[in-house]
Amino acid sequence: MNEWLKKLFSQIKTVWSKGSTVQKVVITGIIIFVIGAIVFISVLSSSPSTVPLYNIPITDEDSRDRILIRLSEENIQATVNAAGIISVADEKTARKARTLLVREDLTPTNVSPWNLFDTERWTTTDFERNVNLLRSITNQVTQHIESLEEVDRANVVITRPERTLFAADQNPTTASVILYHRPGSDILTNKKKLQGIQKLLLFAVEGLKEENITITDSNGNVLNDFAGMAEIDRVDIIAREQKLISTLETQYRAKVLSALQQIFTPDRVRDLNIKIDMNMSKRFVDATEYSPITIRPDNPDTPYDDSELVESITLSSETVTKRWTGTGYNPEGPAGAEGQTAPVYSDMSNLYGVSEETGVKRNEVINKKQIQEEISPSIDRISVSVNIDGRNRIVYNDKGEPELLPDRSIKREYIPLTAEELANTTRLVEDAIGYQRGRGDSVSVQNIQFDRTAQFAAEDAALLRAQQTKKTVFYILSGIVLVLLAFIIFRTISRELEKRRRLKEEELLRQHAKMRQETFLEAERAGMEVTMSVEERRRAELQENAIALAKDHPEDVAMLIRTWLMEE
Repeated sequence: MNEWLKKLFSQIKTVWSKGSTVQKVVITGIIIFVIGAIVFISVLSSSPSTVPLYNIPITDEDSRDRILIRLSEENIQATVNAAGIISVADEKTARKARTLLVREDLTPTNVSPWNLFDTERWTTTDFERNVNLLRSITNQVTQHIESLEEVDRANVVITRPERTLFAADQNPTTASVILYHRPGSDILTNKKKLQGIQKLLLFAVEGLKEENITITDSNGNVLNDFAGMAEIDRVDIIAREQKLISTLETQYRAKVLSALQQIFTPDRVRDLNIKIDMNMSKRFVDATEYSPITIRPDNPDTPYDDSELVESITLSSETVTKRWTGTGYNPEGPAGAEGQTAPVYSDMSNLYGVSEETGVKRNEVINKKQIQEEISPSIDRISVSVNIDGRNRIVYNDKGEPELLPDRSIKREYIPLTAEELANTTRLVEDAIGYQRGRGDSVSVQNIQFDRTAQFAAEDAALLRAQQTKKTVFYILSGIVLVLLAFIIFRTISRELEKRRRLKEEELLRQHAKMRQETFLEAERAGMEVTMSVEERRRAELQENAIALAKDHPEDVAMLIRTWLMEE
């Protein structure tokens, strides 16, 4: 290996020494260029592969933070460099993010929407520039729309007519879009998403207006007819309002019904009907109210209103009195001409008169309240009706047993609610719903007996069945007791009879033994020799042992004799 390197270096030196100055300069330049290219490629490959979201930095921190938060909500990874340029992973993600920001009105103010479609164009004539511009805009808009997750494919056509000299003759710029949605998407019915696509077109195409944009589906149905969708929106609003009313009714019903069932038990209060009328219209009230001035407020501890009110308070007062005395002056016409004064006033012209005028001026102040409020929604009326059943009590006779009717059903007594209980329950319901007589609220608490025919029939059957079971058990237990008593009596009698029989047998044995003994004694007295066989002696010993054992253990002997008798 070393020999090969030495040989290579010697060849390079030989070639370098034989080369001219121009050749040496060219070779040196090539080597420097190759080294520079390698360094440039290394630096380029080591740089992060990200795409800027906008080509200009976003200096507004609030706007930049809102953009980053919205991108984070969509799981889009974005980075910000020191200059303030936001970058994302690739061009597809950048188009998706731009579309999202345009739809959400989060495009920074220093970023022109036209920058979304700023591409390099190499043209030679104005016609080619215009054609390439329109093509670029169309392609960019198509890519942006197709970058949406819910759009499978989009077909965009933009028409920009030539400019005319007079504005009246100028044809408008138009745009048409056909959307092919993905399965399970609601983009064709979601008004907000369609408005985002329409706004994207307005920003992308210069001079385009909303009325010149048509967005349809694959079946030709117009999707951006928002004026026609107003009726659908109204139906949706009505549905949401009805849902709100239903939710409010459910809350009131659950609260009041739970309170009543805890008092009267769930079986007596089964349901509660409530109807809430709400005014969903949006009203703006601007009013001025004038009210008396309160000198002393009402004391809440007293059962009556002891407040002191005055209509107004005098801030300043001025009294003017004018008094006049003397003769009146009767103006007449020119000299030598008769005046036009009526004779009545003419006769009174030289009379002496007195006149007095008095005037009083006061500045009064009253309470004034300026009210400006927006009301929506509000409850117009609440109606509540509830039925509470009374109590059913079983009637018992003197023996503590339920009384039966002729049809074999149990007699019951219905105890209705008293007037005081109904009044207290009505007040409880009124306080629970916030009762206001002024708005026409209505609360009805009735005591109507429930139809409990099936329930009473089941209870009667269960009670009668329980009574029958009780009687059956009593009879069975009585029979068992009688059997036990009979067994005890039989046992006692049997033992007594057995005892008597045993005593009788013992007596017979004693008599036999006595007779045998007497026979032996008589034979001895007569001088006779009595001989006993071995068997008779053994029998005599057994009898003596049996008699002794019977005296010591009579129960065991009786059991043994009974066993022998049973075996025989």
